[in-house]
Amino acid sequence: MSDTLLQAFPCLRRDQSLARYTAARLGGPADYLYIAKDPAYTEAKRLLSAAWALELPVTVIGGGANILVADAGIRGLVIVNRAARIEPVGTRVLTAAGTSLIHLARACHEYALTGMEWAIAVPGTVGGAVVNNAGAHGGDIASNLLRARIFAPGGTNWLAAEELDYAYRHSLLKARVDRRFFVLAAELALQSADGDEVGAKMARNNAYRRRTQPPGASLGSIFKNPPGDFAGRLIEAAGLKGQRIGGVQVSPRHANFFVNLGGAAQARDYRRLILLVQERVKRATGITLELEVQLLGDWQEKDALDNLRYCNEKCKL
Repeated sequence: MSDTLLQAFPCLRRDQSLARYTAARLGGPADYLYIAKDPAYTEAKRLLSAAWALELPVTVIGGGANILVADAGIRGLVIVNRAARIEPVGTRVLTAAGTSLIHLARACHEYALTGMEWAIAVPGTVGGAVVNNAGAHGGDIASNLLRARIFAPGGTNWLAAEELDYAYRHSLLKARVDRRFFVLAAELALQSADGDEVGAKMARNNAYRRRTQPPGASLGSIFKNPPGDFAGRLIEAAGLKGQRIGGVQVSPRHANFFVNLGGAAQARDYRRLILLVQERVKRATGITLELEVQLLGDWQEKDALDNLRYCNEKCKL
């Protein structure tokens, strides 16, 4: 299988660390790594078809935010989508899935279009936003998306936003178990606006982020906000601000952000801290915090049992 794929696609890299492609700067190696840079995705689609035919697992990474890659890495093929393109047509914008949300928000400012100001502080890509219904500052991609272009084993199709079953940090694509799809592009419906007003709103959003969120390597929000409350408030109320396991810490600035302090930090430290926080918050409030970040890769059963044992010991303190 490996010879077949490598011979057909010399662009593939073997056993490459994924740490540089994740916001937390953590993660083990990918069996096969491919960096998508062409917004037409011609080679990427050929590669995906070949991998699916070989029944090779495929994982797609955009900006690397909101994902925690196991220390053991990810088996199969990992595609890092860096293909960017932005094409405005009136008040609509067609953008490749690998486009940075921050870059897209700045472009909309230049085009004097409103609707994407929320994205100026979100370190992800359009494709990731389409799958996860990313959002911030009261906005999300579902509010702007007209349709998304999806490549799957059956071919390429446009799906209207109404078909994607959007809800808070949820979509039909995110719920798919087989993961045999790839977001190619998105078409957004925006509105004309005064460019200075758009810029001012973006500046306020950026200032709010700098004031409330920690700098450095983190995953973004670790947990979804439960109905009628905030995950950060619950974590802080449980006395967990500043809690540290290994090289990972619950941020003293915002408790729903876990920060990689550097040094010997591992993905396992994140996982242990997640379990500890979930247990402490549930014990204090009865609420089970649901992950917003995705656990990707080879999380071995031995590690899972070790993490749970570690959490149980810590939770007795």
